[in-house]
Amino acid sequence: MKFVDILEEVNGFGRFQLRMIFLMVIPRLTLPFHFLLNNFIVAVPSHHCDISSLDDGGVFGNLSQAERLIVSIPVQEDGTPDSCQMFVKPQFHLLLNSSNITDLPTVSCQNGWTYDNTTFKSTLATEWDLVCDKKRLNRATATIFFTGVMFGAAVFGYLSDRFGRKSTILVSYILTTIFGFASAFSYHLATFAVMRFLTGFGISGVNIIAMVLCLEWVDVKHRTAVGILLTLDWTVCATLLPAVAYFVNDWRYLTVAATTPLFLAMFSWWWVPESARWLINDGQMDRAHFYLHKCAKVNHREQFMADLNPELLPKEIQLENENRKYSYLDLVKTPRMRTLTLLTGILWFGVSCTYYGISLNVADFGANIYLTQFIYGAIEIPAKTFIFFTLNKVGRRLNEAGTVILTGLCIFCNMFIPQDMMLVRTAVGSLGKMFSEASFVIVVLYTSELYPTVMRQSGLGYCSFMALIGVSVSPLIMVLEEVWLPLPSLAFSLLAFAAGLSACSLSETQNACLPETIEDVEQTRG
Repeated sequence: MKFVDILEEVNGFGRFQLRMIFLMVIPRLTLPFHFLLNNFIVAVPSHHCDISSLDDGGVFGNLSQAERLIVSIPVQEDGTPDSCQMFVKPQFHLLLNSSNITDLPTVSCQNGWTYDNTTFKSTLATEWDLVCDKKRLNRATATIFFTGVMFGAAVFGYLSDRFGRKSTILVSYILTTIFGFASAFSYHLATFAVMRFLTGFGISGVNIIAMVLCLEWVDVKHRTAVGILLTLDWTVCATLLPAVAYFVNDWRYLTVAATTPLFLAMFSWWWVPESARWLINDGQMDRAHFYLHKCAKVNHREQFMADLNPELLPKEIQLENENRKYSYLDLVKTPRMRTLTLLTGILWFGVSCTYYGISLNVADFGANIYLTQFIYGAIEIPAKTFIFFTLNKVGRRLNEAGTVILTGLCIFCNMFIPQDMMLVRTAVGSLGKMFSEASFVIVVLYTSELYPTVMRQSGLGYCSFMALIGVSVSPLIMVLEEVWLPLPSLAFSLLAFAAGLSACSLSETQNACLPETIEDVEQTRG
């Protein structure tokens, strides 16, 4: 008998599992908020040099604010005041003739900036003047956060396989809450950067553990539905985020709002069960029996557990190397694990890199940042509806390869669509975004089914690490447009095709039992 057989006896998709999913949705509410938070907290509103100090001697007299801007700040091609330059001294003759200003001497802003607070009350840019020469620091905050997520994925993946899912996810809750609030109330940029890194480090645990914990309690035939259902919370919150950001338009309070769901998560943690699969493989038969009995009771299957004592579990369940401790080195020690590690690493890198690449290349939906974010979130719904109906009909491997290759094709096709055909470019870009989102959803479920229980979190931690390298590389690829404008699109397309080929080389997991040990993987036939 294997664990999956016991799970069938206690009902692998009953009230116990539904309650489990609900308990994992609570902490996952904070994921899209924090991952997409930079879209709002680093936003740069319209700004120009602060010229209020020039009027200390009354040089402006009775000039209106518009006239003061004309004589103090050069105008850009679109007719708006320059964001980073001002005249050396007021040019009053421009009130009479403003046609020739190219030869007038200018300097960088001397007394700070004045910001348009119509859309945002406060952002990082307005807090620490991260504009003009400092705008790269503003953009770097996203990289800092995702670097924390990258290292956190590796650490929490190992800790979860070593010490269990339940205790490790609590550590993730606590770290994210502490450092999330600390970043919200940081009054120095360096402190904020450190706190944001640690927030990303902590939240990585929620990102990779919640999904696995649910899948390890669900039977084979319901894994697809649960895997997709758990990603809908991201979609819902991604569409809610612009509404929250609209009403909470101060970056400090918005960061607090993004972190707050974890208080409820810590309270509900007491009802979260440990993974019985992990407990059995770790040799903790008493605790495994306790949670299996609780599952059977909630699902009204007590009779089966009444006949199965903790002492009988080792005899009833086929176990190999039950007392062995695993590390990341076990990902590459055996031939099939080594191949699996290589292929999934390429796949996650390619999926992640193209996802962010197409997000940067999708034609602008409009100037309103809130509407843009809403559309980006809402477009995920048809993607997830599509794969819900195809995953069990076509299988994981073909779906993953197909969606990521179609993503690359959309990017490639957009290279040949003229810039003035905005509607067509938007349609093709949106289609690519949809396929990209679908590939992201599938790869999490697919990878969770490929790695064995004893290495599942370590495998996902490694894959998340590779994905976040892709996130970091994506902006660097965009810089290639300075060499040749279509070069970034070509690079993203090639990465998508490489990821698709890697997916084609993986084993199919549709309707297959989850592997428990490395030996199970080594005995798998492609």
